[in-house]
Amino acid sequence: MDRFLAPNTSEALAHTHLTENWFTWDQDHPSFNETLVAGCASYQAFNRYLSGSDLFIVPRSRRELEGVLRRYAYDSIHNAIAVSRQTLQRGGYSRTCSLAEKSIRDVLNTNDNATVLLNLHAPQPETFTGTDVSLSNSNTRIRT
Repeated sequence: MDRFLAPNTSEALAHTHLTENWFTWDQDHPSFNETLVAGCASYQAFNRYLSGSDLFIVPRSRRELEGVLRRYAYDSIHNAIAVSRQTLQRGGYSRTCSLAEKSIRDVLNTNDNATVLLNLHAPQPETFTGTDVSLSNSNTRIRT
């Protein structure tokens, strides 16, 4: 995880703050803290993807990867909104999602992070040890 979001990044710090103070994090601020929730959502999205525990359709492109990470971030944002006792300001949901999306894009745009993440869960090619059989009077070959 440190390769993508080091412990000193705002996302990692937000994640630590929310997870350590899950029942009281929303009382530290007079209104819903969009930046804190977005940072935590981005961190949790990468953490969830790295674990691969509920990844059923493996992304094949950067666009698909970003879509998976965004959906994971939205799940995290929804969870934070559900437990928060603070009122979400007008436009707050959109701003929170935008901040999380920007964080995800920034990580994917750094070095070869997108490629590394895509290769992490990519299916490995299977080796086939059959033999080739040619059909007479045809250019068709069958592997058995």
